[in-house]
Amino acid sequence: MSEFAFFRFMSLNLLTQEEKENKNEVISITEEVLDAEGIECDSKIAKVSEEKIREILNEVRKRRRRRAQKKEEEEKEEESPISAIK
Repeated sequence: MSEFAFFRFMSLNLLTQEEKENKNEVISITEEVLDAEGIECDSKIAKVSEEKIREILNEVRKRRRRRAQKKEEEEKEEESPISAIK
């Protein structure tokens, strides 16, 4: 289902090159967003307006940014274990 949403993003030229290159990650997060929205099948995705598709993609982008920030913070903590002890 989320793969179909990904192709809707593509067909509407909404994705950045980086998002296209990270297709699996975008699809995974899209699945989470669709679950939260209560959208459960391809037929519903096909009927969703372009505006709603844009809203879904914006939520996907927010979640990707949050995950990237969290990952960066975790990496910083691993690099400087002395500051973590203080």
